[in-house]
Amino acid sequence: MTIQKPEGFLVEPTNGNSTGVLVLHAWWGLNQTIKDFCSRLAGEGFTAFAPDLYHGKLATTIPEAELLRDALDWKKAIPEISAAAKFLQEHSGEPEKGLAVIGFSLGAFFALNLSASEPERIGKVVVFYGTGPADFSKSRASYRGHFAENDPFEPDSEVTELEKSLREAGREVTFHRYPGTGHWFFEPDRADAYNPDAAKLAWERTVLFLKES
Repeated sequence: MTIQKPEGFLVEPTNGNSTGVLVLHAWWGLNQTIKDFCSRLAGEGFTAFAPDLYHGKLATTIPEAELLRDALDWKKAIPEISAAAKFLQEHSGEPEKGLAVIGFSLGAFFALNLSASEPERIGKVVVFYGTGPADFSKSRASYRGHFAENDPFEPDSEVTELEKSLREAGREVTFHRYPGTGHWFFEPDRADAYNPDAAKLAWERTVLFLKES
């Protein structure tokens, strides 16, 4: 039975079906930055899908983003993400192979939760300046994290605690911290935070991780 495509942005490589990468957006919503990121992944040979958790709504300022985040029904968002993962796993043509999931800030919480709650579906996790509590005892994934040096939204103590939890669960994990950066350093539309050198390095590390066997 073919799973219907959920609401979101899908982009495929020109060489046909490939490993699927689920991309979970930050509190801004499914904006052009996330769509461009998915297209870059396709350029590297991946099938990328970003579900739209805000269903068409977007924010450009922090107050707008806070309103959208606070209005998000998490009890609905979690099954929507699960449905998106199921769709992508089938669509990528390798239903038995674990997906990769990449989460930005708000999306990082959901990415971590998905890897813990559906361990049979997720093989790799990448988080950008976002953490979250979860029981990783059943996880089968490997983890990479990209974090800012100066981040009031994600204090280093939370990053350290997440890394500790993953290691205690026996997971393979590498967290990178980028000197001189703040939250959203990877996102070019955030002119006040974007750091092109750090973003380039984080991208290279992410692609290398995704392509590891």
